[in-house]
Amino acid sequence: MATRTDAPTRREQILKEAARLFAERGFHGVGVDEIGAAVGISGPGLYRHFAGKDAMLAELLVGISGSLLTGAKQRLKEADGVAAPEAVLDSLIEGHIDFALDDRPLITLHDRELDRLRDSDRKLVRQLQRQYVELWVGVVRELYPELAEPAARSAVHSVFGLLNSTPHLTRPGSLPGRAGTAELLHRMARGAFAAAGSR
Repeated sequence: MATRTDAPTRREQILKEAARLFAERGFHGVGVDEIGAAVGISGPGLYRHFAGKDAMLAELLVGISGSLLTGAKQRLKEADGVAAPEAVLDSLIEGHIDFALDDRPLITLHDRELDRLRDSDRKLVRQLQRQYVELWVGVVRELYPELAEPAARSAVHSVFGLLNSTPHLTRPGSLPGRAGTAELLHRMARGAFAAAGSR
């Protein structure tokens, strides 16, 4: 999501504004007309793109989980046989930081609205997330082989909690700019893994 450079489609524009509005005011606090107005089309016009708000929410939450997993798999594929475990972990961290800084409304949505998804969509989100976590666990254990699998998994979840805290840092001046924030988060993530892997 954050790495695209081409112009977004109308569907992507709708999803972006829906995510922003849902994160700001809650899923039930936003009407279809407001989402349409944010992208310059009538509320009923949205139904040419989505069946309704529930469909938008599902696509947002399933979509970002799938995007994170696909991005991580691509990073591992590119590093296969050519990069040290430390560099692979750095690459995974960088990818998640891009998400945490550029798609903050989706973090808020996930925290607040995941339970509003249909069971099938919620299960799919969880399945994608588990696969994403396990990719990280494999890399972390390759770098810190003495770290037991349950401890590595706990460390990965803890680092996700750290990186996904960015929506709470919204007060003006609370962040040192995007580059500075990314560098700080990266150092903190690596420090957390190093602490978990030390004895």
